[in-house]
Amino acid sequence: MGFQTEFNSVCKFKSEQELYELLEYGRGKMVKQGFRVFPTGQKVIAYTPDNVAVAIVKIVGCIAEINFQNQEVTEVEMILERKLTEEESRIQTKLAYEMFFGEQTKS
Repeated sequence: MGFQTEFNSVCKFKSEQELYELLEYGRGKMVKQGFRVFPTGQKVIAYTPDNVAVAIVKIVGCIAEINFQNQEVTEVEMILERKLTEEESRIQTKLAYEMFFGEQTKS
């Protein structure tokens, strides 16, 4: 058991429904497995389950707990700052693939 720190500019959704609610209503949350730290007040880039950058969001809450099924989970609450333009999305997606989502090279 321990906390895992998320990279400070990535917020990747695993659920299309959670992402839809954020984009549709301007507020939303996502649930991650394990204990993770998402610093509140921080703005990050939100990514679809397919690793496409879609928006800038602000983290407004982060609660790590053991749920009723005895699983470690983290709920992250956020508000939509703005959706990315097509060009911003394209550039951020390419950068994120190179930095985080692509194959890891061995040094």
